[in-house]
Amino acid sequence: MFGIDSTVLMFVALAGVSAGAIAYALLFNRISDERNVGKRLQTIKSAETDRAVVKASRDRMAEAAKRRKSVQETLRQLDEKQKQIDLSVKKPPLKVQIRQAGLNLTMERFYLYSAISGLVLTLVGFVIGLPTIALPGALIVGSLGLPRWLVSFLRARRVKAFLNEFPNALDIIVRAVKSGLPLNDAVRLIANESPEPVRGEFRRIVDSQQMGLSIPEATMRMSETMPCPEAAFFGIVIQIQAQAGGNLSEALGNLSRVLRDRKKMKAKVSALSMEAKASAAIIGSLPFIIAFLVYLTSPSYILPLFTTSTGHLILGVSGLWMSIGIFVMRKMMNFEV
Repeated sequence: MFGIDSTVLMFVALAGVSAGAIAYALLFNRISDERNVGKRLQTIKSAETDRAVVKASRDRMAEAAKRRKSVQETLRQLDEKQKQIDLSVKKPPLKVQIRQAGLNLTMERFYLYSAISGLVLTLVGFVIGLPTIALPGALIVGSLGLPRWLVSFLRARRVKAFLNEFPNALDIIVRAVKSGLPLNDAVRLIANESPEPVRGEFRRIVDSQQMGLSIPEATMRMSETMPCPEAAFFGIVIQIQAQAGGNLSEALGNLSRVLRDRKKMKAKVSALSMEAKASAAIIGSLPFIIAFLVYLTSPSYILPLFTTSTGHLILGVSGLWMSIGIFVMRKMMNFEV
């Protein structure tokens, strides 16, 4: 009985193995094809994923390149504009200098005042007894030199007052932008609340907006009436932020910090050069002091310088050489920061 059962079991096992082998042989190609199809599908999915990643990376690179090109083009345009502005700042026409000095004068009135100044100075020289040969010089100095020097002095004083208050105005704009106010309202706030000449410059920006200009265009024109690099920096920052985007409050905060550092550097340079300025002032005043002391002690000894033609020639040559020396010392002491 046991032998029969074992034979049946072996027969059943052999039949099952044979049937499995036959089924595997019949289905081998199909299983292989399905496996190859699965591999191909996985390969296609991986390739599509890789292509999507590569495309996204390529798009990001293209966007970054486009943005970089836009910024470079903006900087190139701003550099060209800045070169023109620098040229107008260094050698501006007289009409522009009068405007930058904050004077509300027409050219006709300025020339009239210059003529009056020349006539008054010539009359004063005639009254105090200047030689006749020196009166034309007094007329030229009074009509051409003195009015233009006054315009330059007022222009430099206005720029200095602007630089003292401009960083505070930038800080106010930064706080206003951080609190949620738009840039237009921050500019109007400065135009209404800040002291002169900052208020006047920002008032021009507001007026330019009302005439149809945008804030970047209006700020770029600030350096036309305020001849200093700081005003040009402000316009460039606003122009770049408008075209390339970014954090405006952070950019203006950095600009404010840079302007304060420039101011500190100028003060440090001025302190370091004060000794040289004092030496130049002493050297330049010594001839006049000595001439005055000699006149008090021995008038007859020094009077020929003022009463003879030879003395006038000596005074003229001496004044020329002194002027050259003072000009050279001034150039050596003035540092541009």
